[in-house]
Amino acid sequence: MKKSKYTEEQIIGTLKQMEAGRAVKDLARELGVSEATIHTWKSKYGELCVRSRSSTASVASV
Repeated sequence: MKKSKYTEEQIIGTLKQMEAGRAVKDLARELGVSEATIHTWKSKYGELCVRSRSSTASVASV
């Protein structure tokens, strides 16, 4: 299996930018990947974005 060009942190950062309102087309062009790749990342790593956001919210409320 080929090693990914992007680390998990980079992928999650990209997904956070997408959630913040950046267009998938622009992100894909900037990273040199297809729009389908970003949607695949969302299905694989989207859950991690939700977890990281909820863990930072719980730390902030303490």
